[in-house]
Amino acid sequence: MQIDEQRHGGVTVLRARGAIAGEDASDFATRLDRVARDALGRIVLDMSGVPYVDSAALESILGTGDVLAGMGRSIKLCCVNETLREVLDLTGVGSSVEQFESVPDAVRSFL
Repeated sequence: MQIDEQRHGGVTVLRARGAIAGEDASDFATRLDRVARDALGRIVLDMSGVPYVDSAALESILGTGDVLAGMGRSIKLCCVNETLREVLDLTGVGSSVEQFESVPDAVRSFL
């Protein structure tokens, strides 16, 4: 797994590439924690390059979302493929995190 980071104004976009599972899920959680602290709590996860995630990755997304919600901020997902969308829906994560079709749509949602 690789994660690229870009700034779009006050929003940090993380684009993950590769499956987020096992040891990569731990690295993903660490990166999310750091970005949540450094990015003023406006995070978009571009999932276009992620074929699947494991439960640890889902927990990281939810945990970061909970921390950010406590600060009046949020994490948003975009470009989720059909397989991931099913996993998000089946686990209930999909109803806890806003999802968008594109990075620009997700970034604009913070305005």
